[in-house]
This record gives sequence, C-alpha cells and structure tokens, in this order.
Amino acid sequence: MIMTNLQQNQEQIMTSLTDLFNKIDAYYKPQMEAEFSNISLSEIETIEFIAKTPYPNVTKLAHHLYMTRGAASKIAKKLLKKNLVESYQIPQNKKEIYFRLTKEGQEINDRHESLHQKFSEKDQVIFDELTDESVSNILKFLNKYNNHLDSAIRNNIEK
Repeated sequence: MIMTNLQQNQEQIMTSLTDLFNKIDAYYKPQMEAEFSNISLSEIETIEFIAKTPYPNVTKLAHHLYMTRGAASKIAKKLLKKNLVESYQIPQNKKEIYFRLTKEGQEINDRHESLHQKFSEKDQVIFDELTDESVSNILKFLNKYNNHLDSAIRNNIEK
C-alpha cells in the first residue's frame, strides 16, 4: 500500500510522540523511583492531583487517572493506610467523601514538585529555542488532539 504525504506525516508525528514519551519515562522514572522508594508512581500522581484539585473525590480521581472508580478507590485506600491523605466530608454533602493531604502527603508532594522543577530546568534549553508561533502551533495541535481523544473516550464510556 502506498501512503500519502498526509498519512506519512501522521505516522511520523505519532511515532515521534510515542518515542518522546517513552524516552521521558525511561529518563525520569528511575529518578522518581529512587526518590520515592516506598510509594508507587500512581500514588504520587494521585497525591499531586489531590493537592491541586478542589474537593477531590474518587470520581474525579478515576477520571483524571483514566481508570475505574474501583481502581481509584484502591489507590486512595492505600494512601489513607499510609497516612498520606485523609478523608473528609462537607456539611452541604454528607454522602460524598473527599480527600486532602496530610502533613506527610504534603511533604511528598513538595519533593515531587521539586523534582519536576529540576527536570524542567534541565529541559529548558530546548524550550528556549521555540518561537511564540511554534509554541502556539504545538499547543493548538495538542489541544485539538486531546479534545478528539476526550470525545472518543466519552463515546466509549457511553456505549
């Protein structure tokens, strides 16, 4: 089968994105695992989400992590057991359970943010070379593609 230029471009973009994310993972994951030997990367991501989200609950967590509510609930229970998060309710909604970081959870989140800052500083040399126009084009493409995938995910869930 002969590929059109458009198909070749699409394949090249998708291959490059896959390679990029695999390399990011291969480079930074061992550093994260060394820094956080007693906690999983999904637990760290959960802590980060709880720190940044107003009224985080299992439903929001599942949506953010692209997993079932049951799987998100399991991670939350592990974090509760490790005393990294605590659950609470608000007077207006006694049925819903929300999460917030404990002091220990906040310390992990602070260390995590510090690592991300170091990673960002190492990568800054690449981003410094980008023009405003190229940044705008990259962000426009990523937003369009994310919206496309969000729509596809919603359609799969509704089926």
